[in-house]
Amino acid sequence: MSASIEDLEQAGSFVIGHRRVRRAGYGAMQLAGDNVFGPPRDRDEALRVLRAAVDSGVNHIDTAQYYGPDVVNDLIREALHPYPADLAVVSKVGARRDTDGAVLPYDEPGQLRQGIEDNLTSLGTSRLAAVNLRVLDRSAPGKRFDTQLASLVRAREEGLVDGIGLSNVSREHLLRALEQTEIVCVQNLFNLADRSSADVLAECTRQGIAFVPFSPLGWPRGVRDKALTNPGLAALGTRLRASPAQLALAWLLDFAPNVLLIPGTRTRTHLAENLRAAGVQLDDAARTELTRYFSNAG
Repeated sequence: MSASIEDLEQAGSFVIGHRRVRRAGYGAMQLAGDNVFGPPRDRDEALRVLRAAVDSGVNHIDTAQYYGPDVVNDLIREALHPYPADLAVVSKVGARRDTDGAVLPYDEPGQLRQGIEDNLTSLGTSRLAAVNLRVLDRSAPGKRFDTQLASLVRAREEGLVDGIGLSNVSREHLLRALEQTEIVCVQNLFNLADRSSADVLAECTRQGIAFVPFSPLGWPRGVRDKALTNPGLAALGTRLRASPAQLALAWLLDFAPNVLLIPGTRTRTHLAENLRAAGVQLDDAARTELTRYFSNAG
């Protein structure tokens, strides 16, 4: 059973800068090969997944040129170009992959500019809805961070991107960035089992900024599997007629109105399951149960 626009509209919408998008979106990272490196396992299915996402009402897709590298953006262009007018494609810069697949910094001002241009070329577009500055080392923000941010501001002023976002940052990064420019979204690790970015989410909520949790079902794999096999989730899922994954995603949507989901998958079946989470309604008892099951999340 596929998801529909009606499913997605139950969760409402929020803004990324000047774009209003449905809160259930799609993260395209997993379309690359294992460990986000190399070609997809099944190229035809990857293209079908992208088309099914848009056909279901998704109008927010997250990607990056270094996924693959040079793989995921090419798939998005092949599957969806020319893009629907309401589709917000959001990418990120600040990293690259070497020939062995290692993730390396690519975050000097000139490299950030090149990363934006590479995204535009591979996606076949002249403008991104937003670009996220990916911070790899989580060091305290300082002059280097300011210089990186200034590079993205120039790209926005030149019309290459509509908005600037941040990824993998602290609340201090966010506040420092806001002193210099508008921030339209923040992508941080956040899920039922890991709420260490709760302060960043709270600040985004106060500021009216979209918060986009990556790894919304848990990371690394062991943490995710432990979370989704929690006996309490299974019992609650039976009562609400939802899978453990749908409950985890519904919890995020319920947590704050500015949360935007971008769960990823390689298959249309899993895509439909994820998107139908937008229609799962948590009651007070469910919220209490989920808080109790994951009371040690930090």
